Amino acid sequence: MTINPTVEESHPPETSESAGSSATVHTPLLPSAGHGVPKRRWKGLPVTMVVSVLALIFAFFFFRTSAKRDIGGQDGVGKLPVMGYNTWNAYHCDIDEDLVLKNAKLLKDLGLAGAGYTFVNIDDCYSERERNAAGDIVESKTKFPSGMRSLTDQIHALGLDAKLFQEDWGFDYLKYDNCAVPFDNITRENIIGRYARMSNAITDLSQATGKPPLILSLCEWGREQVWLWGRKYGQSWRTTDDIEPNWRSITYILNRNSFHAWANDFYGHNDMDMLEIGNGDLTYEEAKTHFTAWALLKSPLLIGTDLETASAVTIEILTNPEVIAINQDPVVGTSITPFRWGINPDYVSNDTHPAQYWSGQSQNGTVFMLINTLDEPATLSFNLTESPWIRAGRQYSVRDLWAHTHNGTAVRNFTAYNVPAHGVVALLLQDAGDEPEGLWPPCSVIEWCMSEAGVRIDQ
Repeated sequence: MTINPTVEESHPPETSESAGSSATVHTPLLPSAGHGVPKRRWKGLPVTMVVSVLALIFAFFFFRTSAKRDIGGQDGVGKLPVMGYNTWNAYHCDIDEDLVLKNAKLLKDLGLAGAGYTFVNIDDCYSERERNAAGDIVESKTKFPSGMRSLTDQIHALGLDAKLFQEDWGFDYLKYDNCAVPFDNITRENIIGRYARMSNAITDLSQATGKPPLILSLCEWGREQVWLWGRKYGQSWRTTDDIEPNWRSITYILNRNSFHAWANDFYGHNDMDMLEIGNGDLTYEEAKTHFTAWALLKSPLLIGTDLETASAVTIEILTNPEVIAINQDPVVGTSITPFRWGINPDYVSNDTHPAQYWSGQSQNGTVFMLINTLDEPATLSFNLTESPWIRAGRQYSVRDLWAHTHNGTAVRNFTAYNVPAHGVVALLLQDAGDEPEGLWPPCSVIEWCMSEAGVRIDQ
């Protein structure tokens, strides 16, 4: 794939090599101290427990670093998208305490915790069918014979500090599934009402104990237009049915989220479901596209593969620091959104060919994502000012977030040649001053471009 910034015909485009050698660009996505992606220097980090009903998640938030991520704030918890590990995609119900501990240790050993993945989640199939006499959920005696609290202690034995909530199991995060709904004459509620009840219970518990409230993850599969009301009750909400480890599922989820990406901001995020990188038949390019889209759309990033067998390429994709830095931006909470659909007319839904051209703001510049949804290589090109975050009359330095290279300066247009089938281009553009004099036409957008004599250039 060749990525070239381009200019108008009066100024021939530079090649990537010559442009790269002459551009003056600061490294934009290596976070300053105290912000962004934690470095791999480890102290004990609190353990965060996550519980889900019915898909119970018991999670450990750990590995405190010198650059601590902002999981909560004075205005509430869950300011940034949660990053961690979830057992479901890799194991479904085939789980036990040894498997959980194994993957917790691998998060640290493989450098994933240092990259920001600090939650370990048990998703479903953890409990006995019957509650105890007090009405409490009971862990499976065969899968967790030592008990959940013992599992917590073993996580502590990794040299971590404990951050427990209030219950015996110590919950800090609740994934609440919309499964096993009682008859209407029992609850007399819709989905909103059921989540409102749980949200109120979490608030009451926090006020009673003086401890931070649980992070509440709504798992209602995009029903009842959750993007309109989800942030009122929780910090993330599922937007679609369950993900699968294939390209068709990736494009389906991306297409659906293209119409709701506006809902993302601090303390509330569209949840595009757990990551499938390392699973199924996803190619290298498809896995990169999957990770880039989930990260730049500010979805929670929950690894869902067997870390013991994960390839070096899988770990490389999951730990891309420049892509993660966009997901975990502490200054800008909004995500990228489409500015042009590409193959389809704008705002047309297509589950196999979703929007191709996306942009958004970040603390370090304007982020762009280009996706080749075709089954063959393609050239993707756009006018910079198609993005609302680019100023006309200015030129922009170009940073490739996957090649980790500076690719010169873009003036008015940008073209990526030979983008692989199902591949992605992820860029950060930073203002590099006024564009060169003498370009024609004098407006990057010709519509209603007016000369000093009052003559329209576009007619």
